[in-house]
Amino acid sequence: MSQSTTTQSPPVPSQPESPPIQSQPKSQPSRPRSAESRSDRPETDQPPADRSVTGKSPDADRPQAEQSPDDQPEAGTSEAGTSETDQSPADKPETGQSPAAQPVPGGPGAASTRARTAVESYDALYAEAAPALVHQVFLLTGRRRHAFDSVEHAFQRAWEHWPEVSHDPDPVAWVRAQAYDYALAPWQRFRLRPGRAETPPADPAHRALLELPAPYRRTVLLCDGLGLGVDEAAAECAAGVPATVSRLHHARAQLAEALPGRADADEPCAWLGDLAAAVTTATLPLARSVRTGSERRVRALTRTVYGLTAVLLGAVVFSAVSAPAPAPAPAPHGPVSDDGAPRDEPAPPRR
Repeated sequence: MSQSTTTQSPPVPSQPESPPIQSQPKSQPSRPRSAESRSDRPETDQPPADRSVTGKSPDADRPQAEQSPDDQPEAGTSEAGTSETDQSPADKPETGQSPAAQPVPGGPGAASTRARTAVESYDALYAEAAPALVHQVFLLTGRRRHAFDSVEHAFQRAWEHWPEVSHDPDPVAWVRAQAYDYALAPWQRFRLRPGRAETPPADPAHRALLELPAPYRRTVLLCDGLGLGVDEAAAECAAGVPATVSRLHHARAQLAEALPGRADADEPCAWLGDLAAAVTTATLPLARSVRTGSERRVRALTRTVYGLTAVLLGAVVFSAVSAPAPAPAPAPHGPVSDDGAPRDEPAPPRR
C-alpha cells in the first residue's frame, strides 16, 4: 500500500493589528492631507489623525462659533459635566431659611408682616409716650380722669391715622397735639362727668399754672416745661410766631407775679421743667384695648353715617311717592265762546 505523505506548510507570521481608528464627528469636515505626508509617515509611528502631538483635540483651537452642536455642552450642565439639578444640598448656597419659609412678595405672608410691624410700632409708641402725656395733660387741666380720657382719645386717633403718624418725623408730637386739643377744647367744660369732684392740686405752682388762660398754659408748658423752641411751639399750637412769643411773655409775667420768689418774667421757668419731667404711676389701659376701642369707634361711626343716609333717602322717596296729585286748574271767569275757550270782554266805553 502506498502511504500518502502530508506536507505541512510553514506557519505564516501574523500581521500586527493596526490601532483602531477613532471615528470623527459627522459634522466635522475632513481636513485634506498631502500625498507626500501620507506616504512618508508609517502608520505605526504616527498618532491618530484626529489628535495632535500635544494631545489636544483639533476642535479645541477652533472658536466656539465654528464647533458643531454636538461638541457644545448641553444647557443646564456645567463645564465639569455636572448638571445643576445633580448638585447635592451641601453644594447649594445657604439662604438662611428654606424656600417654603420665605414670604412671597405681595402675598399673604408679606401682608401679615406689615400688619405685625404696625402693631408692634404702635405698641412701642404707646408704652413710651403715654405715661408722660397723661402727666402733662393733668398739668394743663388739673383733672386726672380727664387726662386719661384725652390721652386715650389721642392714641385712638393715632391708630386711625397710623400711616400718617408712622411717617411723621416726630410721632410723639403728633399724639401730644391731639391730646392737648382734646383736653383744652371749649366744649369740655359742658361735659357731664358722673362721680365725685376731683380736689384741686396741692402744689401752689400747679395751681398758679391753672390760673392762666388755656393758650398761655399750653405755650409755657411746651417752651419752658418740655424745652421746645418758639417755632416748634407755634407749629404745634397752629399759631403764628409773634402770637406765640406774646403768649409766652404774658404767661411768664403772670407766673412771676403769682410766685414771686420762684419765677421771673424775663427768664424761663426752670421749676416747670422739673414739674413736667415726672410721669404718672397709675395703671394705664393696654395698647391692645386702645386699638380695639379705636376700631370699634370707627365701625360705630360708619354704621351711624350709613343709617342716617338710608333714613334720609327713605324720607325723600316716601315724600315723592305719597305726594298728592296736583289740583286741576280753576275755570276761567268771564264770557265763554261756543267752543269753551274764554273770550275777551270788550273794554268799557269811555265817558
